[in-house]
Amino acid sequence: MAWLSTVEGWLTPASLAEPGGMTTQQSTAAAPSPTMTPRQVAVLVVLLASQFLMAADFSILNVALPRVGLELGFNAGDLQWITTTFALCAAGCTLVFGRIGDYLGRRRIFVFGMVILAVASVIGGLATDPALLLVARTLQGLATAAVTPAALALLTTTFTEPGLRAKALGLNGVMMSSGFSVGAVLGGVLTDALSWRWAFFINIPVAILAVIVVLLVVPESRADKRGRIDVPGAVLITLGLFSGIYGVTQAAETGLGTVPVLALVASAVLLGGFWVVENRTKDALVSTRILRRREVAFSNLSALFIFGGETALIFFTGLYVQNVLGFTPFPAGLVLLAIGIGQILGGMVGPRVIKKVPARVLLGLSLAGQGAFMLPLLLLPPASGWVPVLLATQFVNAIFSMLAMLAFMVIATSAVDNDEQGMATGMATQSQQVGIAIGIPLMSAVFTAVVGADAVGTEQLPGIHTAVGADGLLLVAMGLLLLFVLRRRSPRDTETAPAQVP
Repeated sequence: MAWLSTVEGWLTPASLAEPGGMTTQQSTAAAPSPTMTPRQVAVLVVLLASQFLMAADFSILNVALPRVGLELGFNAGDLQWITTTFALCAAGCTLVFGRIGDYLGRRRIFVFGMVILAVASVIGGLATDPALLLVARTLQGLATAAVTPAALALLTTTFTEPGLRAKALGLNGVMMSSGFSVGAVLGGVLTDALSWRWAFFINIPVAILAVIVVLLVVPESRADKRGRIDVPGAVLITLGLFSGIYGVTQAAETGLGTVPVLALVASAVLLGGFWVVENRTKDALVSTRILRRREVAFSNLSALFIFGGETALIFFTGLYVQNVLGFTPFPAGLVLLAIGIGQILGGMVGPRVIKKVPARVLLGLSLAGQGAFMLPLLLLPPASGWVPVLLATQFVNAIFSMLAMLAFMVIATSAVDNDEQGMATGMATQSQQVGIAIGIPLMSAVFTAVVGADAVGTEQLPGIHTAVGADGLLLVAMGLLLLFVLRRRSPRDTETAPAQVP
């Protein structure tokens, strides 16, 4: 297969620095440069294509949301549930599916998720009322919860050498960003030229093809040591996250009333119970020993800010260009393209950067940079003349965002053994999904506090300024905190973590 050789040559780095600080020359002298085998390249291409599909699907529907709400009769206040329903299921079930994949087989869970995605896409594309569409979004969330950690676990168990793993994770970020970019543009084209329903229908043939190719190319992967599924832990973490995300969403929409407060209290109790159960369970869903490692805990915490902050920025950018500037879905998608292109570039240069800068340092610097390049958007006027400034700042912001994502994933997956990769990628993916789920509601609460729920057109601009400013400042603060907390590895991390942690 000539194409595999071509891709292999492009993907394989000429030389890789060791995480401990060896130079390229020293590393090369110590050991031959690692190369990808043709099978590894084939596995990489298939798994990256699946991530591309998931990212494209997300951004296609984001651009189409206003049209979906109009045609199916969603109230303005209920439109967010098209996204929130998806995020609730994706965040609540990711960790469970990741651990099930460790035991039953990651490829098997990947295929299961793709089948669910195809079924959900049929239901969503044919939906005639809000209830049926939300059923489809629920199933899409479950599909994402199954596919994403399984694909990442297959990726990290296929590429165990630190340099190649960083390369694969960087390319994973490139493909997800490419999917976002293509989806943003494609969503505008499909919505304007055909129908928003094609945002669902387009998934069906791709999901079927992915299942066929994965079964042919990707070998099964599971933990060497199998145990029982931690059912009590799975129930507690799922219900705890459901309650927490629901409480945050409702608090952002209606204020801290009885229902949001009860949901948040229930979440705290359930998650506390989860921690107690995991400490006493032999085959725990999440090893509290791993979570006690400072680098693992803070890298997963950072994902809430990375993904929540970027999702909120995308939401308010769409609000600005469509509601304030009056753009239609297609040019609005082109504006969002700047974010996708920046993330593609960040994913391409990230593996080179991470060879020279420790991942824990890069994480703090990138998160601070991501937030800093949101702050110029405080100056955006209600006129299209500043669109080039918007594009430039979002482009640079997206580069930092992707570098932060790569550093987070390298830390989160390198700190555990292969038998626990499903757990590690499940935690990492769950952190991403929780961030995505709460980012928009939290910043929407800031927006509503400034301009109210009934603001239209240019009346929304002060709220957009304040929400984006708050978003940026939170990211800068978290980045600086990470630089302080992760400035060096703790004794516990040094003693217990695998040697390849950067």
